[in-house]
Amino acid sequence: MTGKRRASTPPRRSPLSSLPSLPLVAGVAVLAISAGGAVAAGGAGATRLTASGSSVDAASAIGASGTALARRGEVASRDHTRDADVSAEETDPELVALAEKQMAERAAKLDEMRKAAEEQAAKIKENKWVLPLANYQITATFGQYGLWASYHTGLDFNGNSGDPIMAVANGTVTSTGYDGAYGNKTVVTLDDGTEIWFCHQTSIYVSVGDRVNGGEVIGTVGATGNVTGSHLHIEVRPGGGGPVDPFQAFVEHGIVP
Repeated sequence: MTGKRRASTPPRRSPLSSLPSLPLVAGVAVLAISAGGAVAAGGAGATRLTASGSSVDAASAIGASGTALARRGEVASRDHTRDADVSAEETDPELVALAEKQMAERAAKLDEMRKAAEEQAAKIKENKWVLPLANYQITATFGQYGLWASYHTGLDFNGNSGDPIMAVANGTVTSTGYDGAYGNKTVVTLDDGTEIWFCHQTSIYVSVGDRVNGGEVIGTVGATGNVTGSHLHIEVRPGGGGPVDPFQAFVEHGIVP
């Protein structure tokens, strides 16, 4: 008689055997921490665990990121719009026409100022005085007393008889001839009415009515009239009136005798 076979009983498994192994759990934890937190699956209710243990709704995080991207897009759009506005202003026909008009007016004004400056420079050059002798020494000045009946009324340039005398500025010859103590004298009236007297000449090369320019030879140095030696006596008489200091007149007209 055979004995009854006892039914085999499967080995009992420990409840802990269904859990992940310790090394696997540790590895997952490390990955979760390095990623800034673990995300627990749960559909719309998924959360992100931070290193501090607090949880942040994943949908909120995604929404915040989307908002930031939208804002960046808005800024870029505004910049593009602003650039477009500037470009439109730069090519606006009315603005371009206004700018061209202003540039033309400025150019015209500058041209007007240039012409006025050139005219003034030409006038100054034309009226600039020159010295009457090429080589000379000043032997008597205005206002001195001594050899004259009252005081010396001009400026004396020492020179040799026959040295050429030049008109000091542009003008018209209004008198020539012998004049007592002044000897042979030529009077040139400048364009502003000032009379220049050239006295004690040996010879006179011009006649009344002649137009002369500064630097043009009008006669020669001499010793005629009341003199002690050959020289040129010059007087300056504004408006044909009384004499003034010729030295000062020369300085005012850019010449230092």
